[in-house]
Amino acid sequence: MITRRNFLTKAGLLGAGVILAPQLAHAKTKSVAGLQLYTLREQLPKDVKGVIAKVAAAGYNEVELYGFSKANGFWGLSATELKQLLKAHGLKAPSGHYNMDQLLSTGSLEEVDAAIEASKTLGHQYVTLPYVNAKFRQTAADLQSIAAKVNTAAERIKKAGLKMAYHNHDFEFEQIGGTSLYQVLLKETDASLVDFEMDLYWVVRAGQDPISWFKKHPGRFTMVHVKDMDKADNKLNTEVGKGQVDFKSIFKEAKLAGIQHYIIEQENFKIDPYASITESCRYLKNVLLA
Repeated sequence: MITRRNFLTKAGLLGAGVILAPQLAHAKTKSVAGLQLYTLREQLPKDVKGVIAKVAAAGYNEVELYGFSKANGFWGLSATELKQLLKAHGLKAPSGHYNMDQLLSTGSLEEVDAAIEASKTLGHQYVTLPYVNAKFRQTAADLQSIAAKVNTAAERIKKAGLKMAYHNHDFEFEQIGGTSLYQVLLKETDASLVDFEMDLYWVVRAGQDPISWFKKHPGRFTMVHVKDMDKADNKLNTEVGKGQVDFKSIFKEAKLAGIQHYIIEQENFKIDPYASITESCRYLKNVLLA
């Protein structure tokens, strides 16, 4: 799996065995909340079963996967084993982030095919491209090439009964040759083949308005990463509802955007990670989606 930007602030990380405060216990609501497991990337490889149990206990109904390799599966578990583990805790996995560097480099579909196989086993709806390495996006021609290759992969994914999605950071909004990667992808990819997973933190950090993108391309943003921005330092995250991102206004336009899955992600912590994800889940379910 490619390395995504790491803003880890290790201060405050406690052991995996922390007991959550009673007031953070998840509420019983009908709302569905997801967690991108990259949030717990330091804990997962050490104790996959224990982490998954804690994610379910924190109130989550869904998880989004990352870290797959054909040789090692997911943190040493095969897709089948992971599916059984998730099922045992009442969790579904509508999406996974899968590396596609081979696709972007040579056009090879080998990694895409491996991702499809794992995704079908796990019952995904989406095979999501999480990151485009800087070496692939230097010129305007590069951006067109990326879009073409994404369409090719998306056709393969559709034939397997799945759909491709694209997850953004902030670099997608940088101007390259009079355009941007986000503009090109939304314009040049086939809407029947490719959906978008908007990471709200990165859109806001890039100085963009999520709602304006919803209006330009209605219905294409079927997943969102619910990731808040620290009020004092925009390079850091915080628990959902504590930061700068105006989720309430954004979620009022959920129908316009096409949002079907709300997936919390946090890349750094000032408090214990399990307390953090529980607090964020509770706010998403009881306030934002109530």
